[in-house]
Amino acid sequence: MKHRLLGRSGVRVSELCLGTMTFGEDWGWGASKKESRRIFDAYVSAGGNFIDTAINYTNGTSERYVGEMISSDRDHFVLATKYTLSTHPEDPNRSGNHRKNMARSVEASLKRLGTDYIDLYWLHAWDFTTGIDEVMRAFDDLVRAGKILYAGVSDAPAWIVSSANTLADLRGWSPFAGLQIEYSLIERTPERDLLPMAEHFDLGVLAWSPLGSGVLTGKYKSLADGGAGKGRLTEGSRRLSEKNLEIARAVGETAEKLGSSPSRVAIAWLRQRPGVVIPMIGARTLAQIEDNLAAVGLALPDEDTERLNRVSAIEMGFPMDFLRLDTIRDIIYGTARGQFDFHRGV
Repeated sequence: MKHRLLGRSGVRVSELCLGTMTFGEDWGWGASKKESRRIFDAYVSAGGNFIDTAINYTNGTSERYVGEMISSDRDHFVLATKYTLSTHPEDPNRSGNHRKNMARSVEASLKRLGTDYIDLYWLHAWDFTTGIDEVMRAFDDLVRAGKILYAGVSDAPAWIVSSANTLADLRGWSPFAGLQIEYSLIERTPERDLLPMAEHFDLGVLAWSPLGSGVLTGKYKSLADGGAGKGRLTEGSRRLSEKNLEIARAVGETAEKLGSSPSRVAIAWLRQRPGVVIPMIGARTLAQIEDNLAAVGLALPDEDTERLNRVSAIEMGFPMDFLRLDTIRDIIYGTARGQFDFHRGV
């Protein structure tokens, strides 16, 4: 596995990140400690060094398992964890983006992980109640205290992230180095604003749910497979639609043509996107992680990439589709439009 720079930071991370939300069976599903270890070892054997967890994953079991697994060579790994989500539902201050929850959470994670620093500390989801200045100053304080090395942001609007990094730059605080988003062949809406924003600020992008909650693996053949109305709704159910099944069929046909698997094709498509896009792979079994890791060796031919792009295409919406109209470009640039290079254009 090759390594990439995480955004404008200098830290080197592997081109696939191991997501560990499946480590532990506390939520009624997931991998046992033994199977989690096998998944971890397979990832490391493939050259991976980037591990992602969160304070609330499997009620803290994920952090404990990860801490134990990296303990023999802690400094080799780029360790990421997150705060924000509620850990005590009855306590209003044990959730959210504010400084109190951040300070409490980082200490709890450090203890559970058995380490004295976290490489990348994520804000897990924007709460719309905490000021951007409070968040960024609190992150900077943790960096200056040596408790974290970099800050990142997950599941937040582009205007929040851009405001935060602009403020951090102006005040000499630590900016966000990474952006974590849902991104896959069936969730391309980040291309409207989040991904252009990430490119502008040189943020490393981690794509969670690269398999579209399982839809892109080919496990669903029809809308009925999601269990709607049968009392067995799954996470993949919210992603089931005729359009997404059409995309999944195209992925499956591409996989058959290339002698690969649908999962590898979906992950390979993400790896070949412009900019620094790092798929986050997670698994409940060794076989699943081995299949996902094999995507590193798969290069999609141009014609297959173009077909997948077409079948999964989205409308960019206003203002992008409007500004790309030739009539509008003529109004903006006049007859000189063909006389200069549009390398920063749309």
